[in-house]
Amino acid sequence: MRRRPDRKSLETTRRSVVAALRRLARPVGSFDAALYFRGDHGLKFYNVGMDRMRQLARDVHAANVDRWTVEDAMGLADVLMHDPHLETKSIGIEVVARFRTSFVPSLLPRWKRWLAADLSANWATTDAICGRLIGPLLVDRPALAARMRAWSRDRNMWVRRASAVGLIPSVRRGVALDLAYAVAARLHADREDLIQKAVGWMLREAGKTDTGRLKRYLLAKGSHVPRTTLRYAIERFPAATRRSILARTRATIPG
Repeated sequence: MRRRPDRKSLETTRRSVVAALRRLARPVGSFDAALYFRGDHGLKFYNVGMDRMRQLARDVHAANVDRWTVEDAMGLADVLMHDPHLETKSIGIEVVARFRTSFVPSLLPRWKRWLAADLSANWATTDAICGRLIGPLLVDRPALAARMRAWSRDRNMWVRRASAVGLIPSVRRGVALDLAYAVAARLHADREDLIQKAVGWMLREAGKTDTGRLKRYLLAKGSHVPRTTLRYAIERFPAATRRSILARTRATIPG
């Protein structure tokens, strides 16, 4: 029978994670993570690379896998998500991701609360939550994907971004394409640059499954698709096709 860690044990693990990140912290020099996150006020960085961060997450998982459940991993992540450092948040997400086989629908609203409370704080953490947690759950439980419709109307920008990015693992498998296009249509009026880029990314992935559908959609919706979204969506098209779509929609696409 597994022993559930108490709060003291989780706090000890949190402190060990923070201590390890501080030891690995690099001064700003040839690499400065902050350059990728202009405007994300309050976000801090240890300048620890992705490989080292993921190794720390693997170490935490290996040390606790025999006694933790996904709930215990979530307990740790709930604490780490409140830390202002990008890498600390990332480790929380990565540890939870290693319990994927135990993901259940009740986790989805909890991940949404991280987003709605601005604990993600930036595009990279939001996309990690989508790619490592939300997306895999929606692939395993397709019925949950319909909730992204409501998310696309949320007042919080990170929730809206997640409504698109969270569907990417599904559309890569040719699943939930109708939903993806519906979410895209809902978000075209969004003026946030990070939303426009996310929608373009999702549409680009949908186009890998059905290129013709994406082309028809973009030409039909041209007057409603922001230019940023369009450019992201057509990245995989041949150069001549990209030029044609840009030319045919140039006069009507909002900036």
